[in-house]
Amino acid sequence: MDDQTARESKLETDGATRWERNLWVCVFGSFTTIVGMTLLLPFLPLFIEELGVSGHAAIVQWSGVAYGATFFTAAFFAPLWGKLADLYGRKLMLIRASLGMAVAMSLIGMAQSVWELVGLRLLTGILGGYSSGSNLLVATQTPKARTGWALGVLSSGIMAGNLAGPLIGGTLPPLIGIRMTFFASGAMIFVAFLATAFLIKEDPQPPKLKSDKRSGGWASIPDKRPVIAMLITGCLLLFANMSIEPIITVYVATLVDNAHVTFVSGLAMSAAALGSILSASRLGKFADRVGHWNVLIGCMVVSAVLLIPQAFVTAGWQLVALRFLMGLSLGGLMPCVTSVIRHNVPVAITGSVLGYAVSSQFVGQVAGPLAGGFIGGHFGMRAVFIGTCVLTAAGAAFVWHVHARLRAEKAAG
Repeated sequence: MDDQTARESKLETDGATRWERNLWVCVFGSFTTIVGMTLLLPFLPLFIEELGVSGHAAIVQWSGVAYGATFFTAAFFAPLWGKLADLYGRKLMLIRASLGMAVAMSLIGMAQSVWELVGLRLLTGILGGYSSGSNLLVATQTPKARTGWALGVLSSGIMAGNLAGPLIGGTLPPLIGIRMTFFASGAMIFVAFLATAFLIKEDPQPPKLKSDKRSGGWASIPDKRPVIAMLITGCLLLFANMSIEPIITVYVATLVDNAHVTFVSGLAMSAAALGSILSASRLGKFADRVGHWNVLIGCMVVSAVLLIPQAFVTAGWQLVALRFLMGLSLGGLMPCVTSVIRHNVPVAITGSVLGYAVSSQFVGQVAGPLAGGFIGGHFGMRAVFIGTCVLTAAGAAFVWHVHARLRAEKAAG
């Protein structure tokens, strides 16, 4: 009996070691791949100019196209990789994503024209998906009692990548050059590929019953208005955040001397992510008390107001401070969107509807940089901030209108 107990204890210890190792490898891999996708933001216009594009308008527009290209292809291929992960295993998809990203990042460092850059950014979106795959693997391979903590740690790694990427992109190019920065990123992602291939151990999952596939659909949602409102809101939030990204470096160049452009640009981009990290949990708790709709509307209004002074700053530190405050206001909005969706759809189709929400966010990530680049190139950079302000305010008014109608109908019985 003692021998059997000892064997069970050893198996439990080995299992704990395995899932914890899986978690930390996924955190490292997600961090490096997110850094790879975002580190080019501070120097993207400079790289495009190095590739032969001239003229302020052309540089700004190509910056929007090149940055949005990754999210465009990712939106189309993410469902495919998710389906293949269910069929052939999550680890295999992580290996594919990390190796593909390492190759794509290194190839970007060898791009000779802006068309090659855009093509390779499209390829990056096709081959990526490490962080979303990590969420699936950690959720299925972690003991149920520790799943929430594990996913929280993974989420912190992803947010840290979003924060560190622009900072690294603002620091490395002056030291080692733009092209070597891409090679360095590819090398770090290749290390993540090796760790994924040799350290992650995935337990086989039981096959899913085919009868579970058709457990509901869009028609089973009793009231579609809250869901549609949240899909539009998720798109608007990402649009508002990403429309500014392609023009920040060019905008900062009008505020600081050339020697500090990439560094201040990286700070401005990272400040929003830092604000979101600090505010997310507090806004979530506040929303539980006063209602997710109310926090959603209030924070969208605050974000719209904060966009106005960003159009009229006279120093780099002012832009960094305002981006940080905007990050604070945006931090808990996506959890609020998710909570509203969960409360308004049947349990059986929650996953499918949240999948639509992710797709709508990708639309915002693609449309934001494209619109920001176009407006910035043709109407000036201040127009990007003002236009995004108007759109965000309109989104807040739309959400308030939907919520008010729902409350009125509920009160009427």
